[in-house]
Amino acid sequence: MPNRTVFFVSDGTGITAETFGNAIMAQFEGSYRHVRIPFCNDVDKAHQAVRQINHAAQVEGKRPIVFTTLVNMPVLDVLRTQCQGMLMDMFGTFVAPLESELGVRSNHRVGRFSDASKSEEYKNRIEAINFALSHDDGQTNVELSRSDVILVGVSRSGKTPTSLYLAMQYGLKASNYPLIPEDFERKRLPPDLVPHRKRLFGLTIDPERLSEIRNERRPNSRYASLANCRQEVHDAEAMMRREGIRWLSTTHKSIEEIATTILQEIQPHGY
Repeated sequence: MPNRTVFFVSDGTGITAETFGNAIMAQFEGSYRHVRIPFCNDVDKAHQAVRQINHAAQVEGKRPIVFTTLVNMPVLDVLRTQCQGMLMDMFGTFVAPLESELGVRSNHRVGRFSDASKSEEYKNRIEAINFALSHDDGQTNVELSRSDVILVGVSRSGKTPTSLYLAMQYGLKASNYPLIPEDFERKRLPPDLVPHRKRLFGLTIDPERLSEIRNERRPNSRYASLANCRQEVHDAEAMMRREGIRWLSTTHKSIEEIATTILQEIQPHGY
């Protein structure tokens, strides 16, 4: 059973509070129940959040941990004065000192996605997501030249989730291209990829793990067999070395770690 509840309270989506809070809580051993309370943008909702937090405190007999990114002061005051949790006011902790240091007031904007329809960054991210979806798994090679990065590797090595993460998080146009046995037999890059060599980044994976993943999709098939997985991974890595393609293993890495490495290596748009 979880030994304490952690709340993430925001007047926006709560993604920032949850991301930051999870990074902090990961430093401590223990089992925690996570509860996100988004769109807490008026006093009535603040009182509802307080009741939920205080109920957890009474049931568990321990103070909940409450991470908040609230910028509406009347709403924040309700939590400050009435909730029985340990309140971690992230904006208050960081914004106030920065206001003092910079000599300007923050705009106290609610949420990263406010006025999204007017944001060029948001539009770029949506375009990048559509691009990643249309260029997933080699569906089309049209406009590959527009790609910020082209991920290559055997099937189920993590190309699709990485492409979508790069699009959603960074607005990068990421294509992905599966390397197949016919490519290995030719012992050279697929012709469509040759003109874009500088944008290529390879993903590989431990054959045992690959076999597990493929068996979830096609159990007891040759595609998922350990012998086939070993051969495909061996051939893919040999091709990457031969063609001078930068690559990494996704076996024990998170999507965030993979994406960060790609950004460091490819450096699209100055990342």
